[in-house]
Amino acid sequence: MIGRLTGILLEKNPPQLLVDVQGVGYEVDVPMSTFYNLPGVGEKVSLFTHLTIREDAHLLFGFGNAEERAVFRQLIKISGIGARTALSILSGLSIADLAQAVTLQEAGRLVKIPGIGKKTAERLLLELKGKLGADIGAAGGAHPVHDSQSDILNALLALGYSDKEALQALKTVPAGSSVSDGIKQALKALSKG
Repeated sequence: MIGRLTGILLEKNPPQLLVDVQGVGYEVDVPMSTFYNLPGVGEKVSLFTHLTIREDAHLLFGFGNAEERAVFRQLIKISGIGARTALSILSGLSIADLAQAVTLQEAGRLVKIPGIGKKTAERLLLELKGKLGADIGAAGGAHPVHDSQSDILNALLALGYSDKEALQALKTVPAGSSVSDGIKQALKALSKG
């Protein structure tokens, strides 16, 4: 297995890269979250990788960190989720957002990703429950969400605020607040921002 590549970045054509490792050019597919954090062409790059061997191809996938690769590997274990779909998921949601969607069982966040329908989203949430959630979300910097906070978050999302805005506003709500007080405080924070 090829677990990591370090070399010179020769080409960047989303979602594919060409990395020269001592004279050998590796084509590597990466999620957009990794792509946006790459150095410029001609600079040194280091990627965690996952090699998939199929009957008709050897495919190499690259990630900016080991946590992203671990989530990718967890996703491709799910029946019906291939490597391309897993890349789409990681391109559409940060690991913290995915972990929070799993923790709160929010299929709505996943169906926004191209190629993910309602049934696939529900299967993902079911399969990832307990495997991906609070533990990875906390490591990824997500704010831990309690029961009343999840209700507050859902209310803000229902009002049309983006995931990012709602999570930011939720951070201003003191732990243990009632749902109605929390919504009022979050809306106040959102009106100031």
